This record gives sequence, C-alpha cells and structure tokens, in this order.
Amino acid sequence: MKWLKLTVTSWYLLTQKLLSYQIALVAAGLLLAIASSISHDLLKGILTPNISEKSELLASRIAMAFAVLGAGYLGLHPPDFAAGTVAIAFGLAASSLFPALMMGIFSTRVNKTGAIMGMLSGITVTMLYVFQHKGIMFIPGTSFLGGLDKNWFFGISPNAFGAIGAFVNFAVAHGVSRMTEEVPQDVRDLIEHIRVPAGAGSAHDD
Repeated sequence: MKWLKLTVTSWYLLTQKLLSYQIALVAAGLLLAIASSISHDLLKGILTPNISEKSELLASRIAMAFAVLGAGYLGLHPPDFAAGTVAIAFGLAASSLFPALMMGIFSTRVNKTGAIMGMLSGITVTMLYVFQHKGIMFIPGTSFLGGLDKNWFFGISPNAFGAIGAFVNFAVAHGVSRMTEEVPQDVRDLIEHIRVPAGAGSAHDD
C-alpha cells in the first residue's frame, strides 16, 4: 500500500508538472502571436510598410512586454472566476474578430474601412457594457451602472454581451462600406477564389 501511495503521488506530481509546462507553452505561443500580429501585420503590413527588420523586431519586443504587463494586471485584478474570464475573452473575440473573418470570406461588399470601423464599434460597445458592470479595467468599485439594474439590456449578462457586439460590428461594417470606397476588383476575385476548393470543377446535372 505504501508503494501504491507513493506511485499515485508521483503520478500526481508528474501530471501537475506537465500541466504547468503545457500552460507555459500556450502562454509563449500567445505572446508570439500578439507580438507578430502587432509588429508584422499591423506595423509592416498597414501603418509603416517600409519599416526595417531591426525596428520590426524592436516593436515585437515592446508589444510582448506590454502583453506581459497586461496579463499581469489582469492576474492581479481578474474580471471574474475562470469560466467567466474565458467567457469575456470569447465575447471580445466574437464582437471584434469573428464578424470581420466571416465578412472577409462571404462578403464582397465590405471594404477595409468598414471592417476596421466595425471591429472598433463592436469591441467598444462590448467593453463599455462589461466595464459598466464589472468596473473600469475590472477595478472593484469603479462600475457605473447608475440607476440601471444589472443586466439591463434584455437581461443579457456582461459575459454574454459579445453576441450583441458582433451584431453591432456587422451593422457598422456594412453601413460604413456603403458610404466609402468600393472593394477593389482583385480583392473581389480573391474572395470568389477562396470559396471554391482547389481542384473542384463546375457543378453539373447528371
């Protein structure tokens, strides 16, 4: 029995160690994704296309440092318990990235300006509703519900408000796209191309 107890304890410690390694690897991957998206996709791809590799690497390190500081801050001031925090994270993604990805694949009318304004609108509406209930930057005592009841918008909780932000994103993106420049023809052709699997022929009746 003593040998069995020792074996179970050893397996438990090994499992905990492996889990900590997995969490560390996931965190490292997320940091790399954040750093590369800001330095390469945003700076080099949109804002400053002529940026040097040295400056791009410096921007990547700065973005990674801010990501670490932001994660540390949220660790000290968690917005909710674990499941609630995950729900808020997915809600923010749903209100910002998901509509842009969907419209980028299935719509030839939404342009770059519309997609950017849609993402900004969706995530702003969602964050305002979350901060209204949970406090500004999740600091206790800074909520600003005023005379409103909790979950005042049709009973929707802050953790689930990302769906409303997504609807706002879709609406603003389409509205702004109609008032600004049209999508270039090469982009339209690209969208039509990615809808058809490689090697697929035209459909016909037997």
